[in-house]
Amino acid sequence: MELEEVIAQRRSIREFETKPVEKVKLEKLIEAARLCQSAKNRQPWQFMILEDGRKDQVAEIMLQLFESHDEELPGFVNSSRHTAQIMKNAPVLMLVFREPDELWTPGDLLSIGAAIEHVCLEAVNLGLGALWIRDTEYTEKQICAYAGYPQLQLVSAIALGYPAEHPAPRPRKAPEALLLPFQGR
Repeated sequence: MELEEVIAQRRSIREFETKPVEKVKLEKLIEAARLCQSAKNRQPWQFMILEDGRKDQVAEIMLQLFESHDEELPGFVNSSRHTAQIMKNAPVLMLVFREPDELWTPGDLLSIGAAIEHVCLEAVNLGLGALWIRDTEYTEKQICAYAGYPQLQLVSAIALGYPAEHPAPRPRKAPEALLLPFQGR
């Protein structure tokens, strides 16, 4: 598939088929991330691929947020409930970690974002769907402990599998709305 077509077809997939993802495709996703550019070539990312009960346990950790709260939690925290269900229904959950380093936080996070986008685009290229997940933020420490890496920072997660939906493109800003005119001297 041509790159422009891959970019145009990329969608956030929230419904997946039950079909497992082949190991060779998971290896290609990691290779796409590995080849990503990074600030000062730090390559700050580390990935973990979870399937079956292990990914479901991560979703359960996220759902524990709601066990002691009858009312809605503040802000976007409530989206974690829906995201956890998506994670349970996806065949694969990829966790994305980094070693904490305050001096490198902005550069590392930008680099990891680029690596995640490589994974999401390669997923489309391989006929897979992906959902880039931020909701792990609210239970990061518990998920890191469960995974056996309490010293790492969980930056994000990606739900992966064969798409069971084909959503229409979401509205995008016009190109002219993205470009700022120079107003300096």
